[in-house]
Amino acid sequence: MTDAPIDPSRAPVLTIDGPSGSGKGTISRHVARALGWHYLDSGALYRAVGIAASWADIDLSDASALVRCTFDTEIEFGDEVGDEPRVIVNGLDATDELRTETAGAAASAIAAIPEVRAALKDRQRAFRRAPGLVADGRDMGTVIFPDAGIKVFLTASADERAERRYKQLKEKGVSVTLPGLLREILARDARDANRAVAPLRPADDAVRIDTTGLSIDAVVERVLALLPAR
Repeated sequence: MTDAPIDPSRAPVLTIDGPSGSGKGTISRHVARALGWHYLDSGALYRAVGIAASWADIDLSDASALVRCTFDTEIEFGDEVGDEPRVIVNGLDATDELRTETAGAAASAIAAIPEVRAALKDRQRAFRRAPGLVADGRDMGTVIFPDAGIKVFLTASADERAERRYKQLKEKGVSVTLPGLLREILARDARDANRAVAPLRPADDAVRIDTTGLSIDAVVERVLALLPAR
């Protein structure tokens, strides 16, 4: 007798939320690998829509056009390139463009539009399937998966987050300045925390972890230690 398949809506979920540069993407990928679970990079979905909008010359202040673009945009995740999955937008490889500061700023802008967030909600929830899901973003534990068994909220000082981002972009050959990145991070923090819909905040039952000064392995171990049965 074989076990019945797990209902996707009952598959376990671990959410990892936090501001830009807190390390949630890197930590989430490492935790997902350690557990053998699926992984959702929710920010990539918003960035992908922002890129599709820029390709179509859509004004980021045109809410109705952005909503149509959200429904029309095809997004696929492929094999990993380095430490990150390849992202295909409308049939084109957008992996490199997806990680630029321009794409991040566009994602932050469109994420403030309620109709866009609503349009992406079902796409995000569709990633939930056996044996489990590690989901990273800004509202995974508060809005998308409020019933998640374990919720984590990562933080780090703005200076350290800017330094991390600076090193990442320099390694990729992107020309940036540390003061400029710090300004962008502080501005994005303000936008994300003060938007009317799904503002960035830890869920009431989230475990907060300050990653300032901590190694990736140290943070991963802290997160894994929260699971009742490794």
